[in-house]
Amino acid sequence: MNFDYIITDYITGKAVRNVGPEASRQIFEKFLVDEKGYAKEDIKVDEELIVQFKGEDYVSAIDLIVYSKEKALMAITCVAGSIGSYEREILAGARLIYDYQIPFAVSTDARDAMILDTLSGKKAGQGLDAIPSKEEALKLIGTIEFKPLDENRKEREMIIYRSFNLEKVNI
Repeated sequence: MNFDYIITDYITGKAVRNVGPEASRQIFEKFLVDEKGYAKEDIKVDEELIVQFKGEDYVSAIDLIVYSKEKALMAITCVAGSIGSYEREILAGARLIYDYQIPFAVSTDARDAMILDTLSGKKAGQGLDAIPSKEEALKLIGTIEFKPLDENRKEREMIIYRSFNLEKVNI
């Protein structure tokens, strides 16, 4: 085994393979803590998401989920390529992972970010400056209504998520 590709995850302290978008994720994790003021405990890494497709479970994970006052505020995918290519995937993931839709879906390469309002699917901001700080999140979280995904939309969102997320299936 080649250990040159093993690094320590900034949030969890666990060993991870430094392949694909992992470098972007490590930079973004540090950005969230050092620049935006989140505690490491505010951020979940590789939160498991299981979607059903044609009667089978497909196991995947959302890269990062940022919490404020014990509620998920942002679902984040860290990418090595174009952030625009991953918007629909993280939007579906933010709608599916919990019994409520995570308010913001973020696609980032750690140099730029696209922030989407999960309920509407519309752009809520762009750029790293648009990522809410912990202080902003604490104010924002009290103004948000956490809504479940309409059951009639769930299957469609699962198909979309799986279609965009094939490389992470069965991690």
